[in-house]
Amino acid sequence: MTCKACSGSWPLKDHKIVDLNLTVAYLHEDQFFPGWTVLVLKRHATELFHLTREERSQLVEEMTEVAQTLTVVFDAVKVNYELLGNQLPHIHWHIIPRLADDPAPLQPVWTVQHQPSRLAKEKREERVALMVKHLNGERSAP
Repeated sequence: MTCKACSGSWPLKDHKIVDLNLTVAYLHEDQFFPGWTVLVLKRHATELFHLTREERSQLVEEMTEVAQTLTVVFDAVKVNYELLGNQLPHIHWHIIPRLADDPAPLQPVWTVQHQPSRLAKEKREERVALMVKHLNGERSAP
């Protein structure tokens, strides 16, 4: 069985936010939780212990950079981090900003019943542009 992340069939390429050193950040298809982002490792690995110490450290730095961006852009009161891999055995983090008007602030997003919220292309591109603008500013700061 081919890994969906390695074959390029997931996540959707037109949802790409930024290409970082070890990872690529994508806006999740379902934006019921605004800003839900997926950070996907560029190379195939299924467990954190498959990474070198340096890769794990870099992964945490990249995840932190994305989470900080989500906090600023979406005015998050908390950020959730999910690394599961049961359905897609490839290291990828779900980074989910939780907002003040969150419909279920004490529940994991997986347990919240909702209709998926897919953004129109223009709205998605606008959301991605805000994130990229912040990420570029953060990455160029001294």
